Amino acid sequence: MRYLTAGESHGPQLTTIIEGVPAGLPLTAEDINSELARRQKGHGRGRRMQIETDQVQILSGVRHGYTLGSPITLVVENKDWKHWTNIMGIEPLEDLKEGEMKRKVTRPRPGHADLNGAIKYGHRDMRNVLERSSARETTVRVAVGAVAKKILQELQIETACHVLEIGGVKSNKRSYSELSELKRKTELSPVRCFDEEAEKRMIEAIDSAKENGDSIGGIVEVIVEGVPTGVGSYVHYDRKLDAKIAGAIVSINAFKGVEFGIGFKAAEIPGSLVHDEIIWDQEKGYTRQTNNLGGFEGGMTTGMPIVVKGVMKPIPTLYKPLNSVDIETKEPFQASIERSDSCAVPAASVVAEAVVSWEIANAIVEQFGQDRMSLIKENVQKMRDWARDF
Repeated sequence: MRYLTAGESHGPQLTTIIEGVPAGLPLTAEDINSELARRQKGHGRGRRMQIETDQVQILSGVRHGYTLGSPITLVVENKDWKHWTNIMGIEPLEDLKEGEMKRKVTRPRPGHADLNGAIKYGHRDMRNVLERSSARETTVRVAVGAVAKKILQELQIETACHVLEIGGVKSNKRSYSELSELKRKTELSPVRCFDEEAEKRMIEAIDSAKENGDSIGGIVEVIVEGVPTGVGSYVHYDRKLDAKIAGAIVSINAFKGVEFGIGFKAAEIPGSLVHDEIIWDQEKGYTRQTNNLGGFEGGMTTGMPIVVKGVMKPIPTLYKPLNSVDIETKEPFQASIERSDSCAVPAASVVAEAVVSWEIANAIVEQFGQDRMSLIKENVQKMRDWARDF
């Protein structure tokens, strides 16, 4: 499977075309809208979330509630477009009235793609960069992830996401009996945190950052249960599934790091305390005593839960602006303020869940039969039976 997204932050719409989704997958707009709503939640979001109420239109590839196997087109309207129609218009510049280009951007903001993108593409108005590099694009990546999650759900594979840390405040309560418990509690949390005490302190940290004109980042975790053993490959670097997931996580706006299982902690302890000992029983077949490696060995799934963390830096658009240089005058200035969030970590966890779901679903579709869901279901079950009886 593959997909492309298109659209600018203040353009008329965001669009994605997904190719290769198997035929026979149950899919409705509500399946996607529920995920889009999750992305818009979270303490610390800015005024843009009050303007947009993201709803998807499915324009191709689905008939009577089931995918056809042909490309799926999804569109999400930008309601804020009405305020930007002339500024972001398609028409040549000379057709615009005087004063309609007041929002030209010549002052790059530290931490954004503004300056690098302007140099790369030769733009003297950096709005041409920031409109596309905006995290608004993750809206349709969550929509794509919603389709991927439907594939996984059909295969009894469950996904969840939650926040481990915001602004130095860490969640200390991570023990849950089932993934459904984690999902239920974190969906009710304004910061998507399982630890109620940490939740309160995270909210305080976000409020403090906002009051000071600053922003804060954090760490999110995605968990996937039920993936069969052997998805991915050790044969080539570009077929290792954990590598694909790592790339997907870091592709999310403002994400600067990724780890699986205990991650960087593995550098501190001996191998005897890192590697997951193998056990076997009649019912489950092969499994592990621990899951320190986060469900991966040799670029392939072990059958244990996939556990991946992503590190999100503070959003660089601040009400406490940083120093920069105007590209026209070369004079120093304090970076301009665009409407922004003080913390988007809870929402970013939903984006992380979406991109991880896509990579896993894509690998499964490629490995177990590309054309129809019934064949994929059959082959996945055969693999589960094979792994248990091996």
